[in-house]
Amino acid sequence: MVVMEGNGGAGRITIGVCVMEKKAFSSPMEQILERLRAFGEFEIIIFGDKVILDDPIEIWPNCDCLIAFYSSGFPLQKVQAYAALRRPFLVNELEPQYLLHDRRKVYEHLEKYGIPVPSYALVNREYPDQELDYFIEQEDFVEVHGKRFLKPFVEKPVNGDDHRIMIYYPSSAGGGMKELFRKVGNRSSEFHPDVRRVRREGSYIYEEFMPTGGTDVKVYTVGPGYAHAEARKSPVVDGVVMRNPDGKEVRYPVLLTPTEKQMARDVCNAFRQMVCGFDLLRCDGRSYVCDVNGWSFVKNSYKYYDDAACILRKIFLDAKAPHLSSTIPPTLPWKSEPVQPTEGLTRQGSGIIGTFGQSEELRCVIVVIRHGDRTPKQKVKLKVTEEKLLNLMLKYNGGKPRVETKLKSAVQLQDLLDATRQLVPPTRSGRESDSDADDIEHIEKLRQVKAVLEEGGHFSGIYRKVQLKPLKWIKVPKRNGDGEEERPIEALMILKYGGVLTHAGRKQAEELGRFFRNNIN
Repeated sequence: MVVMEGNGGAGRITIGVCVMEKKAFSSPMEQILERLRAFGEFEIIIFGDKVILDDPIEIWPNCDCLIAFYSSGFPLQKVQAYAALRRPFLVNELEPQYLLHDRRKVYEHLEKYGIPVPSYALVNREYPDQELDYFIEQEDFVEVHGKRFLKPFVEKPVNGDDHRIMIYYPSSAGGGMKELFRKVGNRSSEFHPDVRRVRREGSYIYEEFMPTGGTDVKVYTVGPGYAHAEARKSPVVDGVVMRNPDGKEVRYPVLLTPTEKQMARDVCNAFRQMVCGFDLLRCDGRSYVCDVNGWSFVKNSYKYYDDAACILRKIFLDAKAPHLSSTIPPTLPWKSEPVQPTEGLTRQGSGIIGTFGQSEELRCVIVVIRHGDRTPKQKVKLKVTEEKLLNLMLKYNGGKPRVETKLKSAVQLQDLLDATRQLVPPTRSGRESDSDADDIEHIEKLRQVKAVLEEGGHFSGIYRKVQLKPLKWIKVPKRNGDGEEERPIEALMILKYGGVLTHAGRKQAEELGRFFRNNIN
């Protein structure tokens, strides 16, 4: 089946759409092709599945420009032969599309072009369950070629078409594994509490888990000068897909930083894919590319469809009719009102990277807001004399016996948790007496400190901090025997915790965010 669209006539540029029918007749593709057709400069030919799969390339339609990209069942090698025979202009080059099937090659290619990726290591097996000398698995980590990944970590199949990605959690958080997968109904992940060992039936990439605040960022390029970005709820959160009243997944346009815009340009150029989607992780003020998807369109964004059609028109005219003007007309053919000269092509997404006309970009938003509903702030106080805790205080206050210490960072709190675990007995005593009541109360408070520090499985946020204040100290001989030095023998430990958003607070924050996104101009 060959579908020819357009008014025909000499002088028109012929655009061949050589993709599987499921993609050719998808809503985003139809929206953009309809806009290209409205310019009156193009004849669009949709090849169809029968032509692509059954007919020899010699009788395929001839075209000036070719839109071709891989999806399930697509004969990429056959299309390459057609492109070599007819030599059309390719929007997305074909040879680099092989890279996208192998996550190892994707990461290697990204690194080759200096594009940041998460810290990772490869485990390559020639057959299932192959034992490898360089791969070690323990309860709370895996080690690959001497590089250790502490749980939580991510496990990805090297096959880019396999979307079963696993996240393994540490025993301190209860263990278990979360499986991420392509959306099935309203689910995008499933937690398996009893799965603790990693898979061994194939080859995998292991990489550090990067906390992103519960959102994923999807970036869509149309040429190296345009990038549209959207955020969605991460499947890591609870696996429930957030949908609007129409049943569509909720996504919000987001602004890319200048560094992220350069990354979008680099991805587009590195893989030689004009229209390209990739996944971005934002963690600790830095951004990383964790997947490249190839040809991808934004869904349900008419502004994006307008932008994409205008940019593709310019790409086609520059390639096949450079003598014709590719300037955007004052009135777009599918619109009745004129294009505003200052509107540019940046409004909905992260927009253009210095390609078209005048454009404006939101640089900052200053707001004064109050936090939503949260749990009460709580405090635990206890006097400690244990040497492990006193040494920890000295470690982080520069060895000064009379100076208090504040423990806030993940490393500091992990040191305190390790020390507390060694001090708390594994089981409670079944018999108590008045003589050891104080000791029991002390142990119970240490047990409470340990429970608070273990909460959540990893240290993030700002709702836990510990102060250690010296109360008593004595003079002891220096280790080298040269005089005396002060040494603390008792300190007051103050653990402050709580103030975490409740479900109601999270809902308040999300509603405020939705209101802000929908009403800001």
